[in-house]
Amino acid sequence: MTDTTADARGADGARLTTREAAQRLGVKPETVYAYVSRGQLTSRRDPAGRGSTFDAKEVDALVRRARNQPPAGSDATQRITTGITLIEADRYWYRGVDAVELARALPYEEVADWLWTGVRSPGVRFTAPPGTLAAARRSVGALPADGGSADRLRVAAVAAAVADPLRFDLSRDAVLSTARALIPALVDALPLAGAREPAADDPLAHRLWARLAERAPAEAEVRTLDMALSLLIDHDLAASTLAVRVAASARAHPYAVVSAGLGAVDGPLHGAASGLAHRMLREVLERGSAAAVVSDHLRAGRRVPGLGHRLYPREDPRAVALFGALADVPGARDALAAAREVEATTARHGELHANVDLALAVLTVASGMEPDAGETVFAIARTAGWIAHALEEYEERPLRLRPSGHYNGPRPPRPLP
Repeated sequence: MTDTTADARGADGARLTTREAAQRLGVKPETVYAYVSRGQLTSRRDPAGRGSTFDAKEVDALVRRARNQPPAGSDATQRITTGITLIEADRYWYRGVDAVELARALPYEEVADWLWTGVRSPGVRFTAPPGTLAAARRSVGALPADGGSADRLRVAAVAAAVADPLRFDLSRDAVLSTARALIPALVDALPLAGAREPAADDPLAHRLWARLAERAPAEAEVRTLDMALSLLIDHDLAASTLAVRVAASARAHPYAVVSAGLGAVDGPLHGAASGLAHRMLREVLERGSAAAVVSDHLRAGRRVPGLGHRLYPREDPRAVALFGALADVPGARDALAAAREVEATTARHGELHANVDLALAVLTVASGMEPDAGETVFAIARTAGWIAHALEEYEERPLRLRPSGHYNGPRPPRPLP
């Protein structure tokens, strides 16, 4: 059948083959399936068993949306469309599925893999190739002992990239393979906090716990850590995610994309916020009074860590879910009570609810982890979301995220300095 015939047939409302849909969209056939996994197209099996078919009107609507993208040089960052996370009415959803319910029902690796592919793979495990892991461990081991977790993760990502000669392959399957190897490399390259090295095929949360806490976890503790990873996978266009999309727009490879995200995370207002909440909770427990600690923060002109979120006027659903899980952890009782006391103390002058940073701090304090453990959890979890956004951005027009600056310096010409 000729393309002209296919176009006429599509205009009449008939269905297109994968090849015809790809031609109409101006993309590769595998990209058509990427649109399906992101919920932008609906596929149906051909009754004759020759593959998938697509509604011509739905394909044409997607073409029109693509044509309406802003031209190069406009403020494209204001018009980034994504099918990954929706946040509204104090709730959030991954691809239309309640993210909290998903985190309660499935382990992190399954949630991440489903977010990338649209297909659930029960029991999936992420493992790093030996050469990649060895390179990452050598590089992390060469850092000074006082290096932070963010430093180790950035170095591990760069080392893993150098060990992968195929890193510049941006095809969908190659990026997925990279993601499934990079996340475990980041985890397993971190130095052990305890004495026992978990098995390579243990769930990722078990392997991460061994890097963050000296003692072995109770089942409820590692389950809570796993839930935290799933809850933190993505949160729309946070600062680090925007950095990732810009890097992917320039066609940076996945390791570099993740490095861009890690760079943005290394700040007190993003991934490192849980560390501030951790220190505050420790001080509350040591002094026995949340009121005194809150008063000191306010007197010094500092905001109280772990409270409020610009996207949730009321309760942060991630904090609610983690607090619920922590209630089943006997060793978390004191830290949880301290967090609730901080929240109640500040509520006297305004309605500020606990956010996910405070909930993470309860987990890390109760488990005897270091203050930057929450930042590590955040970065590992969010890496899966960054990959999901990179996969979306790789299908867009290259270098579209190039806004124009508003120059306010002196007008030329001026003499040489």
